[in-house]
Amino acid sequence: MAEPMKIRATLEGDAANIKVLMNHVMETGQRKDAKTGQLVPAHFIQTVVANLNGKVVLEAQWSQAVSKNPFLGFKVKGAKAGDKVNISWVDNKGEKNSADATVS
Repeated sequence: MAEPMKIRATLEGDAANIKVLMNHVMETGQRKDAKTGQLVPAHFIQTVVANLNGKVVLEAQWSQAVSKNPFLGFKVKGAKAGDKVNISWVDNKGEKNSADATVS
């Protein structure tokens, strides 16, 4: 099971400033294991989806080029205090993670 994500959603004027820290190894498949010399298999987040009150506000397709434990920050106009934010991702091995936050 994936480690929990850290989400912060704060209201700034008429926009929600959303910051997410995702815990993931993000292996490219090009690094060699120091002990065995074998390539470490690729393992990376492929799809990230952000919802605000159940409506998709961001959808991203990622690849191996994203660093370990990726940080994602974005703003959503028209948000209000108390709105619900959900962030979810799926990686290339089918593992999933999801987390919720409330705009404050």
